[in-house]
This record gives sequence, structure tokens and C-alpha cells, in this order.
Amino acid sequence: MSSPSPAPDASAPKAPRRALAALPPFWAQILLGLVLGVLFGWIARNWNVDWLGRTLDEIGGTFVQLLRLAVGPLVFFAIAVSITNLRNVSNAARLAGRTLLWFLVTSLVAVAIGLTIGLLTNPGEGTGLTPADGARPESEGSWLDFLTGMIPTSVVTPFADLEVLQIVFLAAVTGIAALRMGERAAPLITFGETALALLQKVLWWIIRLAPLGTLGLIGRAINEYGWDLLGDYATFTLDVYIGCALVLFGVYPLLLRVVAGVDPLRFFRAAWPAIQLAFVSRSSVGTLPVTQKVTERLGVPREYASFAVPFGATTKMDGCAAIYPSLAAIFVAEIFDVSLGIQDYVLIVFVSVIGSAATAGLTGATVMTTLTLTTLGLPLEGVGLLLAIDPILDMMRTATNVAGQAAVPVIVAARERILDRDAYDTATSFEIGEVAREDDAREREPAKAGA
Repeated sequence: MSSPSPAPDASAPKAPRRALAALPPFWAQILLGLVLGVLFGWIARNWNVDWLGRTLDEIGGTFVQLLRLAVGPLVFFAIAVSITNLRNVSNAARLAGRTLLWFLVTSLVAVAIGLTIGLLTNPGEGTGLTPADGARPESEGSWLDFLTGMIPTSVVTPFADLEVLQIVFLAAVTGIAALRMGERAAPLITFGETALALLQKVLWWIIRLAPLGTLGLIGRAINEYGWDLLGDYATFTLDVYIGCALVLFGVYPLLLRVVAGVDPLRFFRAAWPAIQLAFVSRSSVGTLPVTQKVTERLGVPREYASFAVPFGATTKMDGCAAIYPSLAAIFVAEIFDVSLGIQDYVLIVFVSVIGSAATAGLTGATVMTTLTLTTLGLPLEGVGLLLAIDPILDMMRTATNVAGQAAVPVIVAARERILDRDAYDTATSFEIGEVAREDDAREREPAKAGA
């Protein structure tokens, strides 16, 4: 008689599911979605395949809508919790001030690069576009709206209308009040941390859909506008991509090497998951959990990273709020035959450095562009000239934004001598699904320990 087989050990690690193991790497899924999106969009446009065009539109629109659903509560809890986390950080005020300072410094460098490229290339000349091709945007930004619009008329309206700047205001007030209350606010802080963890978990699930979102968004853009559009905007498109590339692969590595004293290649190796996701999702807030994970793996203390990264996701926009508006202003001025003077370029710098919070980490930079054009007195119809090409430009802009949102905390942490150099020097890239499973395992450990 054979002996009974031993009972399975419950504590033994479970073998990974075959379905997950069979999936290609996340970057390969993104690349496949990009290629298929271009192919399907081209087929839908050239053969007038209406059902395919509608399908691409629905896929891309659903992915963006899922991100937008998560944005409001995520921004609120991320900002509020990040402020309360500063109670665990020594020299919190100094760290916050240094972070803001480096945000401003890098924005200043980025807008200078954008202006220089625009003045050298004249992106609006020879395009064949005329003022008649433009149209006023449905919504626009102004300094009055920017200043007065920060304070909501009710608690519900900012979340219903997705007024991110107002949500940031509410979150900042809540976080500061919780800090001032001390121990009495401990239950509220615990609730906020739990709610943030829940929202980030949901967002991880949405992020896993990014390959499908890429397929739909790229396919929709190709189907709607086609490749002929690039001819009229060739110089402008190249200017934006070159400007962002100079900041992404020039300014940030130089600061990491000279100011932080770390290896820039190691930074890009570890930050690649966040940069690639930002490129396809076109949302800094949607990329927030990945950006924070990258920053922590690069050796930035979690208490500081949990403040700096959410803060950057709503205010640190070198691509959308510095390079792009400066080039857009020059482009629109040339189309409408308006001469810009030294004072106008100074205004562009001021708007880009101070008004970057208007972009608020969402896809697109229309509000920031209208704010810039309004300040300069340029026709807002110029925004209509840029909307068609915006999805293609926004990919590179957002990738630049997110890289800066991860680089600045590393720089500040290194300068303040709180960066874990060993963690930085060994940081590597990671799979989106792998990190999600690591988080699941870490969340189960306290429950096992208490059992």
C-alpha cells in the first residue's frame, strides 16, 4: 500500500500563472499596440472602414476615460497624504523649498531651450497655414481664471468637472490642516493612506491596459488626421521633439552627473518604465504610481518621494508648460504675422515658469497654451491650429514631464545627503506586472504575520 502523499505546504511560494508568464514584456506589448494602432488607423482612413474607426475611437476614449475617473480622487489623496508624510521627514520645509526651487530652475532652462529652437527655425514660416485655418478653443485660460479658479465654489464641483487645480487646493488645505491637528488627525491620515493605496491599486489595473489604449489612441489619431497633416507641421513637430529630447537626454543627465553626482545611465535604466508609460498614456497623473516606484527604487526615501512625486505630477511640466508653449507662441505669431519683442519673450518665460500648475498633469496642454497666448495678446484662434497635431506632440511632452518628476527628487535627495547611493547604483528596470505582484505580496505579509 502506497504511503499518502504529503499535504502541500501553504507557505511555499506559488508557481506563477502560465497566462502571466506567457505574456511578452510590457514594453513589447506597448510597441505592438503602437504598430497595430498605426496599421489599423491607416486601414480605417484609406479604405473608409467606419466600424474600425469607431472601434479605435471607443478603445482610445475608454482608456482615457478610465484614467480621468481615477485622476480626481488620486490627486486629492496623493497631495494630502504627501503633505502629511512630511511629518516623518526631518527638514521637511527645507526639502519642499529645494524641490520647488529645482522645479523652477529646470523649467527656466527648458523654456530657454524652446525659445532658442523657435527663434532659430521659425516653425510657422512656409507651412501653408493661414489664420483662417484656426479656431478659438472651447475653453481658455487667463491669469484671472488661474488665480481665482483655484478656489472651488463647492467641494463636489472640482471632482465632477475634473478641475485639477481646485482639487490640488482642497488637498493642500486638508493636508496642512491635518498636520496642524497632530495626533487628533491620525485616524483621518490613516484613512487617507488606505484610500490612496486602494486608488493606486485600481490605477495599476488601468495601467495594464495601456497597450490597448495605445492601439486605440494612435489608431484614432491616424484615422482622423492622416499623415498629410505632418507636412504642414513638420518643423514645429521636429522642434517640439528636439526640444524635449535636449531636456530629457541633455539637461537632466547633466544635472544628475554634475549636481547629484550620480550615473545618468543608471537613472534612465531604472526610469524607463515610467517614461515609456508616460509616452503612450499622455498623463503624468496616470503614470504617478510608476513614477513613484521608480523614484523609490532609485534610492529616494519613501517619505520624501511620496511628497515630491505627486507634487511634481501636478506642477512639474517641462514639456507641456515650458518647451511647448514657447514654441507654440512663436508658431502662432508667425502664422498671424505678429512681431514678438524682447518683452514678449520675457513674458513667455514668466508664464512658463510660474503658470505650469495650470496643466495639472492631464493629457494635453491647451489651458497652458491659451494662458500664454492671452498674456502675449496673440489670437486664441491659434490654438485651433495646434489641436490637430497635439496627440503626436503630447507623447514626447509627457515623457519629458515624467522624467523630470523623477529626476528632481533624485537631485534634491543627493544634495541633502538622504539618497541611498547603494540602491541607486543597483537600480534596474522592472515589469509593470512584476511590481504589481510585489505590492500584492507585501500587502499580504502583515496579514500573515498577524495570523
